[in-house]
Amino acid sequence: MSHDDFDQWEDTQPEYRPGYSYRSARPKRRHTGLLVVLLVLAVLTGLASWAVNVLGVRVDLGQNRFVVSIDAGSQDVNTPTADSQSGDLNLAPTQTSTSSTQEPTTDTALTIQDSPQSVENRPADVDGALSLQEIYQKVSPSVASISCVLSGGTSSGTGIVMSEDGYIITNYHVIEGAQQTFVLLSDETTYPAALVGGDETSDLAVLKIDATGLTAAEFGDSNALRVGDVVVAIGDPLGAELRGTMTDGIVSAINRDLNLNGRQMTLIQTNAALNSGNSGGPLINCYGQVIGINTMKMSSYSSTSATVEGLGFAIPIAAAQPILDELVTQGYVSGRPAIGIQGETLDLRSQVFFHMPSGVVITAIDPDSDAAAAGLEPDDVIVRLGDTAITSLEDLVGAKNDLSAGDEVTLTIYRGGWYYEVNVTLMDQTSPDLY
Repeated sequence: MSHDDFDQWEDTQPEYRPGYSYRSARPKRRHTGLLVVLLVLAVLTGLASWAVNVLGVRVDLGQNRFVVSIDAGSQDVNTPTADSQSGDLNLAPTQTSTSSTQEPTTDTALTIQDSPQSVENRPADVDGALSLQEIYQKVSPSVASISCVLSGGTSSGTGIVMSEDGYIITNYHVIEGAQQTFVLLSDETTYPAALVGGDETSDLAVLKIDATGLTAAEFGDSNALRVGDVVVAIGDPLGAELRGTMTDGIVSAINRDLNLNGRQMTLIQTNAALNSGNSGGPLINCYGQVIGINTMKMSSYSSTSATVEGLGFAIPIAAAQPILDELVTQGYVSGRPAIGIQGETLDLRSQVFFHMPSGVVITAIDPDSDAAAAGLEPDDVIVRLGDTAITSLEDLVGAKNDLSAGDEVTLTIYRGGWYYEVNVTLMDQTSPDLY
């Protein structure tokens, strides 16, 4: 553009005004031809893809030959090809690929073969030893389910049929505080049960139901056990829904001394699985004899948060026998110490409201006890037994259990704003509710 042309072009441009937009006077280029070409290519590409996928068309433009093959579903189409050397048509059929999916044959159907008879699992190759199956068949009719109605809910456990006339063994903690107790036998019959006697120290109790002709368990000598002996447990882990469950294991230790809630107990240790609900059930040797009464697993009272498995414990029958005999004949165990009172831990509200000390408040007194003769009365609060401070019922039970019936102790009591010391001779604990 010459100088004159530029001046002429500049004179034709509009005056610039702020806020206005301007477009060039030159027309925009149009790309219609390019768009048409791209559209045609896309259509051709789509048709080619459709032919390959649907019709199976294959075009081979190899050396001097042109081959088109069409696979129409399951039909074979033979397409003549030109031989690359002679130019003659090759009328030999071309091989077509077949689908890899095949119809299932009758051989792939699930069939169940006849199985041999169940193998008897014998824990020891000794005369008289029973297989695990035989142990369960022998002992399960002697295992009962225990259910209790408490003031604040329910509890459950397992029991052992001690005699054919209805005496049932279980743990004391299973029936502790029960207002009603029921026994469910292996034949699905349920009976109300009465407490014959219970002993908190040994954690043993005996119930009685109105039934005869029961299958009593056979009891063996726990003193004959050795570490490594095969044992099984039968009971109701986690409640009656799983009643009659059998687990197996070995004797892990014997004469294991443990302290449970202030009570020293000598127990059989086993790795047979025991859970809440197994309490009171039988631990059985390879002869189908009850040699222990399952009482707890380690995690049930361990203060650690770690999961504990394979640590179950049972009361040896040799240690339980004299206690059970006394519970059946007289309802209590001779020599167990008791002050002769009933009581409960004084609650914090009463302590604050009535300005009373912590301790055990007496709720009832056995009229035949030395405590009654010494002048103890309901509403007295026991704050000390000998040199031991008493702040709860557990403290009182633990302190008195270190003594024996016939021992004399000095009780410090609180009454009406004053403290008194009273000497009391301990008596036999004739009832589990007597402290």
